[in-house]
Amino acid sequence: MKQAPAIVLTIVLLILSHYLLNALINPYYLRVILLIGLSITLATSLNLINGYTGLFSLGHAGFMAVGAYSAAAVSVFLIPKLAFLNGLIPELIRGEVFFVLSLLAGACAAALVGFMIGLPTLRLRGDYLAIATLGFAEIIKVFFNNLEAVGKAKGFTGIPAIPHAVNFFWVFFIAVTCVWVVGKMTSSSKGKDFAAVREDEIASSSLGLSHFKVKMKAFVIGSFFAGLGGGVYAHLEGTIYPENFNILKSIEFVVMVVLGGMGRLWGVVLAAAFLTLLPELLRELPPPFSILSQFRMILYSLIIIITMLIRSKSFAKSIN
Repeated sequence: MKQAPAIVLTIVLLILSHYLLNALINPYYLRVILLIGLSITLATSLNLINGYTGLFSLGHAGFMAVGAYSAAAVSVFLIPKLAFLNGLIPELIRGEVFFVLSLLAGACAAALVGFMIGLPTLRLRGDYLAIATLGFAEIIKVFFNNLEAVGKAKGFTGIPAIPHAVNFFWVFFIAVTCVWVVGKMTSSSKGKDFAAVREDEIASSSLGLSHFKVKMKAFVIGSFFAGLGGGVYAHLEGTIYPENFNILKSIEFVVMVVLGGMGRLWGVVLAAAFLTLLPELLRELPPPFSILSQFRMILYSLIIIITMLIRSKSFAKSIN
């Protein structure tokens, strides 16, 4: 109950911001802001897996793809068949209701796939888990690349732009919810299980903690929010392609988690915002410096190297 005023205030501010942003901000800048919100959701959900629990997943773009394609499929194929519900739902909120149903379908599909993938892979550790999740992400991409119902490599088109749905409010409502859920989970007494598994699986097991269940919880919840982000992304773009969810997309999320500090909630939020904004800032540079936007992955690699060097020196000083 102590959190209720803050939650209500957040919702009110998001609603007001939505109308102000749509009225006052250039559509290009609004789109960048929306992409920042999506990145916060995806990076924070991966932080629960890689940062707080100590796993090494490279398949987050795969979960995002499952959520995107599932939500889009519900909007395109299923929602039109639910016309008989129109009389039961007020016209003012009908678009939002159907949009939320699509999002939840995509998120649940991603969580289910995360559970199915987690059953065999979460018994692996380190590089082996990274390779397994990377393989999963590539399988998902190839699957949608050859699925006729969603356009194969030509892309899934015709995804409806539902009124008042894909906007600042929904994007940041999901982002705020993701940050709040992950923060509450990891700061609670039960949430200390994630840190225990991350620090020492053998010691945590000797205390009766099932590290497999803890890993599975993190994997499924992280997949759920990745699916939510994917569903919003699909409706924001209107057309999605399998290449939108390649290995580079997963690496971008990993870079956000590493740069923000693995297991640090607000650091990852800030890193997600910065790395999403960085390519747009590079494009604004005068020639020939604007070409740097085409080499952002190299810049990301350099950022990680510099970050690791700085943190290793700081750690060495703290020991001495």
